[in-house]
Amino acid sequence: MTAIEFNAKLLSLHENLRNFAYALTSNGEDANDLIQDTYLKAITYRDKFNPDTNLKAWAYTIMKNTFINNYRKNMRENAFVDTTDDLYFLNLKNRFDGAGPDSNMRTKEIRTSIENLEEEHRMPFVMHTQGYKYKEIAEKMNLSIGTVKSRIFFSRKKLMMALKDYQN
Repeated sequence: MTAIEFNAKLLSLHENLRNFAYALTSNGEDANDLIQDTYLKAITYRDKFNPDTNLKAWAYTIMKNTFINNYRKNMRENAFVDTTDDLYFLNLKNRFDGAGPDSNMRTKEIRTSIENLEEEHRMPFVMHTQGYKYKEIAEKMNLSIGTVKSRIFFSRKKLMMALKDYQN
């Protein structure tokens, strides 16, 4: 296989490679960088490719390995190593131990909004936020699951309206 044929076949895989790269990275720019790295490695190591094998699988393998190597490299770069004699930085206490006045105020406001819900809506909502499943709530309150779901839904809507200042 000539270099021109190899390059043409490799470029014909662009859509497949783009989809695979996006599935790996979940980011368009990172996916484009990964495709570019894959092309570079495939062209650089073209002599290692066996023409009797599947070019698409070979390119996918290059892409997957490049992604894994880049991920590991990023993890190593972001790792913090404390080289002080007595591990000063690792044993350093956090300077901020409690919640600030801002978060206390927000918590109070959210709790007040929940308490202002009607009893029939508040109870299923609170139980749901405590981890109860719809079925468990329905059984404890002697309601149908559909009623429980709609009450929780309407509670969320009412809370979103009451707490609209906290939405992004």
